[in-house]
Amino acid sequence: MEHLQEDIVIQPRTLVTRYLHGQAFCAKCHRSVVQAGEGELVNAPIGPIAKSVAIYLRYRIGIPYRKTTEIFRELFGLNFVPASALGFDRKATGRGRPIYEDLRDKIRASDVVHADETSWRSDGVGHFVWFAGNENLAFFHIDRHRSADVAQTIFGENFDGTLVRNRYAAYNGIGVDWQVCLAHIITHAKEIRAEHAPLPQTEKDTATGPFCDRLRDLCARLCEVGQKLESGQIPWKAAAKIKKRSVMELNQICKQTLRFKPAETLRTYLAGPEQKFLFTFLRRPGVPPTNNQAEQSLRHLVIFRKICFGTRSDSGLKTHSILPSLVQTARRQGVHPRKFLQTLLTADTAKAQAALYNNSS
Repeated sequence: MEHLQEDIVIQPRTLVTRYLHGQAFCAKCHRSVVQAGEGELVNAPIGPIAKSVAIYLRYRIGIPYRKTTEIFRELFGLNFVPASALGFDRKATGRGRPIYEDLRDKIRASDVVHADETSWRSDGVGHFVWFAGNENLAFFHIDRHRSADVAQTIFGENFDGTLVRNRYAAYNGIGVDWQVCLAHIITHAKEIRAEHAPLPQTEKDTATGPFCDRLRDLCARLCEVGQKLESGQIPWKAAAKIKKRSVMELNQICKQTLRFKPAETLRTYLAGPEQKFLFTFLRRPGVPPTNNQAEQSLRHLVIFRKICFGTRSDSGLKTHSILPSLVQTARRQGVHPRKFLQTLLTADTAKAQAALYNNSS
């Protein structure tokens, strides 16, 4: 009988490195200067590997500062206080700021971008985490407002890609085209049906239930079509016929006026001039029918929000915008975030930026 078992080897050992420097004097600034050794952070008692692990534990795993210090103390025999861990974050944020700004420029130049937002709190005041990204990039921005002006600062005035989004009006005018999330339409139809069901029989609209059911069925089938187009199970040349057939079916579903106001509001939207944005994925290759990518991207920060209870300062807002952006982008690039963070702390901006992308060209 054979039994295989995997385990780990824990070596609670702190490595201490002694650096001996030659010293020079700068005639311009009248100060002594030294050159950092390999893997050295000048005047820092904690090294870059420990700092990068601490940042990784917080912004990828979601571990609070106090528990991070406990992990280092118990497993590695390395002692520092939670305030020091906060300092690690601030240092990485300062060094990562130029890369973060470049990341926003890359988002603005992308052909397809997903966008969404969720709530955040800073010093007890309501804020919003905005997300913009795709399968290769992730950009977060925490702002006090949830307005079109904020969307404009993220995407710029000349964004000419396709935006995958919900029906929130702040995104209107962003991009040359957009795809409305069909999963949101399905959810909205379910909510309308649930809201309509408990009404007294005399107040019910007999057409509302079938309207919601037929709409959900159509959108579910379209989502399945999107998956098959992406995988190649359905050839792209069939997309135009599917679109024509689906538009006819949707118009048939929306033909009858509804007495239940929420259902009628949705019907009016679906039959209106923005109907074409339901089928963008059938007009533009590479555009998905749902915004699940953005929702999954925000999920980590939603969970993290429950751990850290938000932020307390403008500095915290910057940190929680920049570091999650860099960590998630590294993962999407196939780069281990911990290794990238170490490079960020020790190398210049150009080398750190090259380390973030699996194809630095």
